[in-house]
Amino acid sequence: MPWLVLLRNAWRVTQKTLTRPTLIILRIKTLSIVILIVLGVLLVFGPQFWARHVLKRYSVEQDHFPGTGGELARHLLDKQGLHNVQVEATDSGDHYDPLAKCVRLSPANLKGKSLTAIAVAAHEVGHAIQDQTGYVPLKTRTNLVQIAQRTEKIASMVMLVMPVVMLVTRSPTAGLVLFVAGLGGFALSTLVHLVTLPVEWDASFGRALPLLRDGQYISGQEQRAARRILKACALTYVAGSLASLFNLWRWMAILRRR
Repeated sequence: MPWLVLLRNAWRVTQKTLTRPTLIILRIKTLSIVILIVLGVLLVFGPQFWARHVLKRYSVEQDHFPGTGGELARHLLDKQGLHNVQVEATDSGDHYDPLAKCVRLSPANLKGKSLTAIAVAAHEVGHAIQDQTGYVPLKTRTNLVQIAQRTEKIASMVMLVMPVVMLVTRSPTAGLVLFVAGLGGFALSTLVHLVTLPVEWDASFGRALPLLRDGQYISGQEQRAARRILKACALTYVAGSLASLFNLWRWMAILRRR
């Protein structure tokens, strides 16, 4: 490829013009950057690939389950006295909506009889129980999400108009103020991700697993598999948090250079 040839030639010219100690330092810095990028990619995308693998592994239909994921969710909700909480299908990913009081499951988990469907349904019911008991971290996350959805849009707009403002006003200070304001919006989004982790962990291991175990809905062997499924789901939120932190760190690095 022509661009590869240009890069190789540029590197050869650089090697000839730099002294040996400087060249060694440059190579170490380049290697460090490459290692950081690779580690960042593994930390962010590795958990997602592993989670997909685990969820797919246990998504095989099991005839011995008496009902589907949706039917189990309805049963568990009624058993907890949460008759006002609805169970619906969604194409936006499995979740509990605390504002609409609704457990929403993907079609595969709503109508399926796989262990993944059972575990995910119990997890979302766990969120409904959190809501019923006034679990503070869930309330905090719900409030932060509503604020973050608005501020993130504003932050994106601020970042877009910042170069224009700097060009018109010719004032670096104005651009810096806008940049910090935009960074604040991204920081709030990162905070939402961090608050989400304990909420998800409690819904899985403080609510869902005890429900499945105490109600004898799954066997001992299936409990171990369900734990892996719920850990895999939690890891997707870990990956989201890491990605958000990485994005925040990137913008802060830009701010330091300014």
